[in-house]
Amino acid sequence: MYKVLAVTAMASAVLAGNARPRDTYEAAFADHVQKFGLQFKDGAEFVARLQIFADNYDAIEAHNNGNSSYKMAVNKFSHMTLSEFQSATHTGGLRPPMLRKNNKVLAAPADVSALPASVDWSTTGAVTPVKNQGSCGSCWSFSATGAMEGAYWVKYGKSVSLSEQQLVSCDTVDLGCNGGWMDDAFTFAQQNGGLCSEADYAYVSGSGANPACKSTCSEVANSAPSGFVDVTPGNVNALMAAVAQQPVAVAIQANQASFQSYSSGVLTGRCGQNLDHGVLAVGYGTWTDGTPYWKVKNSWGPDWGSDGYILIQRDDSDLCGILDAASYPTY
Repeated sequence: MYKVLAVTAMASAVLAGNARPRDTYEAAFADHVQKFGLQFKDGAEFVARLQIFADNYDAIEAHNNGNSSYKMAVNKFSHMTLSEFQSATHTGGLRPPMLRKNNKVLAAPADVSALPASVDWSTTGAVTPVKNQGSCGSCWSFSATGAMEGAYWVKYGKSVSLSEQQLVSCDTVDLGCNGGWMDDAFTFAQQNGGLCSEADYAYVSGSGANPACKSTCSEVANSAPSGFVDVTPGNVNALMAAVAQQPVAVAIQANQASFQSYSSGVLTGRCGQNLDHGVLAVGYGTWTDGTPYWKVKNSWGPDWGSDGYILIQRDDSDLCGILDAASYPTY
C-alpha cells in the first residue's frame, strides 16, 4: 500500500509541469503500456517512463497545432527519450564505404519531361509487406532485400520475400546487427547464387541476437543479381529516373524526433545528412498541398509512421540525405 501511494505521489509531482491534466497522460500511457506489452522493473521506472511519455505527448500536440506539412502521433517509441531512440539500433545500422567504387552509375536523363509525374511500386507486387528489424542494426539488409524483391518482380513478374536473416548471419563483409551497406549485400547475393526466401530463412535477430549462418535453405531461383547500379549523388532527376524503373535502396539520416513520432504527410524542414539508416524508395509524387515527395518504405514495422511508410520532401535540398547514396540491383 505504501509503495502504491509513493508511486502515485511521484507521478503527481513529475506531471505537474505538463500542459494537460494528469489523468490525460495516465490514461493514454495505460493504453500505450497495454498495447505494446511494456514492463517496468519498479515503480520508479514506471513514473520516469510516464514523464517521458507525457513530454513526448506535449511535443507531438505542439507540432500538430503548428503549420507543418506532416503530422506526428504517439507510437511504440513514445516512452523513449530521443537519445534512447537513437541508441536503440533503429538507426545507426549503416557502414558506408569511404569511397563508392562502381563503374555502373545512373545519370539524370536528358529529357526529364519523359519521366512519369508519379510512381508508386507499393501498389504492385514489387513491394512486400512492411517488415520489422527490431532492436538490431540490420536496416541495410531490409533495404537491400527490398530492392532485390522489387527488381525481381520487374524482371520476372513474381512477388517474393527474400531473407534478411541470411544477409545478417552469412554476409561476412557486413557486420550483422552492427551495420552494413546495401551495395555489399547485393554483391553477397550475386556471389552466393541468390538469397533464400523469408519463409525458408526467417528473421530472428529482432532482439539483437545474431545466430550463426545456416545452409539448410535453398536460394530462390534466379534471385542472384547480375550486379548493381549506383545513382548519381545529389541529383533529384537521377533518383527519379531510378525509382521510375524499380524500387531503389537509399540511405538517410533518421535519428531525429521527426522520425521517432512521424505519422503522416510530407516530412519537410531539417533532418540532417549524416547517413545512418537504410530504407527503400518505392515511389514519388506530389502531396495534396503541392509538396513533391519521395515515398519510402521503412523497416520499423507497420505500426510506425503511415502503415510503415514515410513521405520525404523531394527537391534539391536533399532532405535527410536521400540523394546521397542510392543504388539498385540489376537482373
